[in-house]
Amino acid sequence: MPLKYPLYRALAGSETLYRVDGLRHLMEWQPLGIGRWLVHEHYADLYPSQVLIQAVIQAQEGYVALTEEEWDVRLEQRTASTQRPSIGLLAEDEIAQGFQECVDLADWTTFGLSAHASHWITARNDDEVRSALAWSNERDAALLVMGGGSNMLLHSDWNGLALHVGIRGFRVLKEEENRVDVVVGAGENWHHWVMVALENGWHGLENLALIPGQVGASPMQNIGAYGVELKDRFLWLEAIEVQSGALKRFDGAACAFGYRESVFKSSEKGEWVIVRVAFALDREAPLQTSYGAIQQELKDLPESSWTHLDVAKAIMRIRSTKLPDPKELGNAGSFFKNPVLPAADFERLQNAHPQVAHYPQSDGGIKVAAGWLIEQAGWKGLHRGTHGVHENQALVLVHYGGATGAEIWQLAQDIMNDVHAKYGIHLEPEVNQIGRN
Repeated sequence: MPLKYPLYRALAGSETLYRVDGLRHLMEWQPLGIGRWLVHEHYADLYPSQVLIQAVIQAQEGYVALTEEEWDVRLEQRTASTQRPSIGLLAEDEIAQGFQECVDLADWTTFGLSAHASHWITARNDDEVRSALAWSNERDAALLVMGGGSNMLLHSDWNGLALHVGIRGFRVLKEEENRVDVVVGAGENWHHWVMVALENGWHGLENLALIPGQVGASPMQNIGAYGVELKDRFLWLEAIEVQSGALKRFDGAACAFGYRESVFKSSEKGEWVIVRVAFALDREAPLQTSYGAIQQELKDLPESSWTHLDVAKAIMRIRSTKLPDPKELGNAGSFFKNPVLPAADFERLQNAHPQVAHYPQSDGGIKVAAGWLIEQAGWKGLHRGTHGVHENQALVLVHYGGATGAEIWQLAQDIMNDVHAKYGIHLEPEVNQIGRN
């Protein structure tokens, strides 16, 4: 099925051009002086501007529908101004990389398991994402959207298209007193983005330092660590609909964030490709050091001198001691979610196991440390030749080399079944299972 967006329009009787990327996303090219364009990017968040976009879409009230070819001819009559649109919105002048065949995904996933995609492309902007979606739709090819490959377990080869989102860049949207709103390309490395924010004095994400993966994947499971979740600093994201190519903006409510959950892992799973994410950061954000491990790492510094960078470095040290570097030992980070129990269920568990590690939640539930359950059940450090459980962190399953996704999944099932038998608790995988029958 052909994609609907973008749509191309012109204002009758003038040189003004429009490109509609979604029901609320409009770009306008106005003639400026001799031979130049002035480019405006519009997001229709208010009713009058929504009515305007509808008139443009329907080619009403003096707006004229153009084919892409007709629009390109008119556009090339002038050159664009120095004003630039949002990160990744339009194609750059670089030559597109094109599709590749039979690509081993081991190099593109942190588990490092060998599994081949029949076709592969890296999309560096919205136009290339749409081109890949059109290719997939026209051939009825299964679509696998990939970021940093840090939260997936491949069970088999992928007989379809693997679309790697490689949209890069940072852009400050607004600065008001201490608040700074920044939009980031979905293809940026998450840890690199956290460090860029710290270098600029944009605070609030430091507790999420050293989490593997790309920015575009961060809202999908509402990443979190050491008392902070992505939703705490989330402003909005923009995503392209797989079937229509329409660009849509999702705020926090539309994302329906939960514990390692979002709408993109549930009702809207597989329907969207996230292309950029915006964050609301604060130059004077309070330090989040409630976790004892952070305070232990900072104990040699006077508390009055602690900085956001100090917190980030402390967390990086903690994570480095607990979690293996995927470049040295294949893994996908924490494989299991920490279960959240009703108070009555937790009371029964604690009566039987007084030392159980747990964290009270604001809604009255009790989060239980899955790593504690797995370690107490005797799985920490288990070795099955090609794969096993990490010796320093029971939440992490590791790949030593030569394992298959099915073998690692069997290990995960064995752990889940054993924990349930011993503690009556159902563990859930945090890692996405790709190609599992």
